[in-house]
Amino acid sequence: MHVRVIGVAADDGEALALAALGLVVVAADDPVAIAEAAATAPVGVAPPVEEEAVAAVSGRVVAVWGPTGAPGRTSVAVNLAASLARRVPTLLVDLDTYGAAVAQTLALTSDAPGIAAVARAAAQGEADAATVRRHALRASENLSILTGLPRPGRWSEVPPAALEASWPAMRAAAEVTVIDCGFGLAGAESASRRDAATLAALNEADLVIAVGSAEPVGMQRLVDALGDLGDAVPGVRDRLLVVVNRVRRSVAGPKPERQVADALARYASVGQAWMIPWDPRTADLAALRGATWREAAARGAATLAVERLTDAVDGRLAEGDLGDTPVRSSEAAAALTD
Repeated sequence: MHVRVIGVAADDGEALALAALGLVVVAADDPVAIAEAAATAPVGVAPPVEEEAVAAVSGRVVAVWGPTGAPGRTSVAVNLAASLARRVPTLLVDLDTYGAAVAQTLALTSDAPGIAAVARAAAQGEADAATVRRHALRASENLSILTGLPRPGRWSEVPPAALEASWPAMRAAAEVTVIDCGFGLAGAESASRRDAATLAALNEADLVIAVGSAEPVGMQRLVDALGDLGDAVPGVRDRLLVVVNRVRRSVAGPKPERQVADALARYASVGQAWMIPWDPRTADLAALRGATWREAAARGAATLAVERLTDAVDGRLAEGDLGDTPVRSSEAAAALTD
């Protein structure tokens, strides 16, 4: 006889204790979550990982992260994934434990178990590419989506140990996996804390995209957060692309791209950055339709900027090359001409 083991917690303290034991945890006051966990949690003991299975894992992982203040992490993740999917099979994963929004952005059903179901399977050693595909929603021919947690309070359902066991399955399910992360970086000292899911994704990623917004407050948050990111994720600078969203003259002054690039170079030692211009027409139309920017306006300024970013991501993943030329600071640009 097989037994399915899940943790049922009455409060955050119990959730932390149960997650520390490696269990998938659900809230005691959420009967739907308990039923889902009981129905989807696999049984048995995790089988040993075969050498051939490891060799077959070839997909790459891109984590999209940024500071608090809604700089556009989800917008960049969704539209980058959709753009990549026009080239290769792509998986988009909503791993924001503070406010999952990918499903709402694309007008998808939000009650699919998504990433929580894959984490439950992985916790028991039963997650593979087929598991990921079974729980993912098909958005287009080449784009599949693992929706996020239906409520932020259910963050304990994606413990880092389960995520670590999930990465090989995601890599095997698609050529590129794009992860929409939360903003938090605290909790590096404790694997059971809420931000551990984001830290797990950032440590796993082959490429990290840090997203900030061009407003003065947004730029300050990005500069501060990049320092925190370097402290929390060792070696991240070697696999980092910086993207600044909603770039416009009205908040950054004349030649806003250059102003933003110079500020990043001066205060965060970022030599080059990718800019997404302020394009409210495209963004609003996409939000109204529950569509991607390309679907809303194929030639919109934001759409074209994401295409250039996609070229850079493609090149970076394939060859370690940044692809198209991003906006450099004045100092960096001058150095290139010396």
